[in-house]
Amino acid sequence: MVVILIALVGTIALAFVGMIIGQLRAGRPGLPKAEALGVGAITNFFDTLGIGSFAPTLAWLRLRRLTSDRAIPPTMYIGHGLPSITQSIIFLILLGAQVDPALLVGCVLALLAGAMAGVHLVDKVPLRGVRLGIGGALLIAASAYTATNLGMMPAPGTATSLPPNLFVVALAGYFLMGVLINFGVGHYAPSLVMFSLMGIDTRLAFPIMATAGVVGVSGAAFKQVQNPAVDLRLVTGLAIGGIPAVLVAAFLVKEMPLETLRWLVVVVVLYAAATLIWAALREPPEMKGETVTA
Repeated sequence: MVVILIALVGTIALAFVGMIIGQLRAGRPGLPKAEALGVGAITNFFDTLGIGSFAPTLAWLRLRRLTSDRAIPPTMYIGHGLPSITQSIIFLILLGAQVDPALLVGCVLALLAGAMAGVHLVDKVPLRGVRLGIGGALLIAASAYTATNLGMMPAPGTATSLPPNLFVVALAGYFLMGVLINFGVGHYAPSLVMFSLMGIDTRLAFPIMATAGVVGVSGAAFKQVQNPAVDLRLVTGLAIGGIPAVLVAAFLVKEMPLETLRWLVVVVVLYAAATLIWAALREPPEMKGETVTA
């Protein structure tokens, strides 16, 4: 099953490269911007550690006014696509064989189903409320996980699979995360908390998260690549800068002691909660799913 998933992700990678080359051959400028190379390297390094790349990329693109707000989401989807694919392949090779195949495939399909189902909700549900709700939930989760790390609750386990009842909960959780992707809520932090509290070895969350993310957002990237508002110089910069950073960070995750990795989860979750709540407080109450801030 891992081999099949690697082949699937590899096919998506070839399609990504092909679609970008097609746009460049059509005459669109695509020489990587030096600034984008740096942003891609830094954000994808921390993304591979589970912290996420969308929020810092969004913040930098807005701060520097490198593109319009409307073009930021597709720029990130496409630009971070190849680094995310690299993450998925590496984690599948290094850790995929240790994960229950049913859990791995089930979560990938559940996230994809949720992402497709959530498309029609973006214009109906206030984005501010979603951000505040998820941000608050992540703060509670971070508190619970900190207590676990301090020995005040049962410690996360080293399991590679889940019993049937928790398996169903995990699939439901990934479906909900897929829905929330449409609102710019990343699934890495919730995944790390959910799997760790269920007793799964924290490292094994990474091949699940990365592969599900690639499959879940690839459709949006393929659709948006022809958008003339997308600056391919930013896209190629994010991609070329990000891939080497992923290679370095992925091996750090594999070799990182579990105790250190558990504390990294707390940092990731607190960061995600803070960025969501901050974005919610800054946006007018009537704002809906118009920008991505995962």
